[in-house]
Amino acid sequence: MSNDTPIQYGEVTATYFWDDGSGINGDTGMPAGGEPMQKGLFSSPSWPLGTEGFIVHEGEEYEFFIGDRGPGVPSENCDVLLDIDGKTFADMMGESFDENSLVVSGGNGHAEVEYFITKWGDGNGTEGAPHPFNQSGNKCENAVSDIPAKYLPEEKAEKEEKKDEEKKEEKKEESKDASDETSEEEQQDEAPAAAEQEDQDPGVTAETAANDLSGFGLTGAEGTPSAAGLLTLAIIPAILIAMFFAWTRRPSGAHAGAEDEGGKGLMAESDGRHGIATLFDKLLGR
Repeated sequence: MSNDTPIQYGEVTATYFWDDGSGINGDTGMPAGGEPMQKGLFSSPSWPLGTEGFIVHEGEEYEFFIGDRGPGVPSENCDVLLDIDGKTFADMMGESFDENSLVVSGGNGHAEVEYFITKWGDGNGTEGAPHPFNQSGNKCENAVSDIPAKYLPEEKAEKEEKKDEEKKEEKKEESKDASDETSEEEQQDEAPAAAEQEDQDPGVTAETAANDLSGFGLTGAEGTPSAAGLLTLAIIPAILIAMFFAWTRRPSGAHAGAEDEGGKGLMAESDGRHGIATLFDKLLGR
């Protein structure tokens, strides 16, 4: 029966009984469902006779069917809602059942159990949440809970898992959309700043270029003379010296090695045969 799919689940407080018609220790007679007292025959104050299922106590499963009505007074206020046969109860508690006294050893007559209904019986009783004995209007709704996923069929469990995955995906999509909206807003905020910077860049570039041109590239990026600058500075004095010598040397007009009356050779004055030299001579007062 524990292999069947549960149709109702909950947690209740249970006690034990053994009614075999012997009259021993409060025996009230044979079970109301017509089946003889046996291991696995449980009693409920309200569920239909013939209802099948299993209970779980400390991780162990124990199958049952509802074959009697009870407990009576202990079920009031929804306190004790299931009677377990003495032999099953003894197994649960790790104790022994005395068939002479119909008592379970150990002295503990109550236990908290999880119940699973797998099939409703067709006998007298009420399906759904249990209620105290003879109090059909007092439903114990707290005794019913959602069925744990591990006890559901694979198909149904997969559906539940799929729903969970879909919910996770929806949350991811929502987070992604929110992130995209934030990025768009940031881009819109950055656009005016970028445009302003672009408007300013040409002026800065022109100014920099003007500075570069005005300096003839004589200095490097750190303000130190560049190689081209040093070369230029070295050539200018050389040009000036050459011009000075050209200005002060013997006027061109005499040829190298030409004789002159004073025997001065290259140091002789020009005889005026070269126009440019003559101009220089006049300027120098020669």
